[in-house]
Amino acid sequence: MTRRQEDPLRPLTAEERGALERLSRASSEPASHVARAQLVLAVAGGRSFTAAARGVGRRSGDAVARLVARFNRAGLAAIAPRHGGGAVAQYGDAARARILAEARRTPDREADGTATWSLSTLRRALHRAPDGLPGVSEDTVRRVLREAGRHWQRDRSWCETGVAVRQRKAGPVTVTDPDAAPKNG
Repeated sequence: MTRRQEDPLRPLTAEERGALERLSRASSEPASHVARAQLVLAVAGGRSFTAAARGVGRRSGDAVARLVARFNRAGLAAIAPRHGGGAVAQYGDAARARILAEARRTPDREADGTATWSLSTLRRALHRAPDGLPGVSEDTVRRVLREAGRHWQRDRSWCETGVAVRQRKAGPVTVTDPDAAPKNG
């Protein structure tokens, strides 16, 4: 005999039932979403939490009870997984936008001490900026750039090939290598 459910599933609205049925048959959705939709539909069909779990290939009726309680509170939003543990992200959207804006900026040789960005010079520029991020690490900068679809070696701000600015007694001189084009192939 099964025990009494502490938080039984509330009646589903027609929109919720339709969305759950579409999601339970979807082949292009993540498997976790499909399984959760099938679980909620099985419980709505009168199955116990344990029977619904076993019907979807899961073992824990307690997990189904937690899903049903979350569905009662949040509706269809309970189908999508929440934060799965680990460290909480310290930098929000504003900080990520600030890192990307700094990476898009062409470095100033005098102020930044470089003609091209590397992760360490980008981190240093973010530390020094008045509106910057004083505690950001190179790893965070790398992750933000990767999440934005930038690949460091491909998107890096390189110097112009065959042209160099040299410091002379009379002042800076631009030196051009006439063989640069043949060397580059």
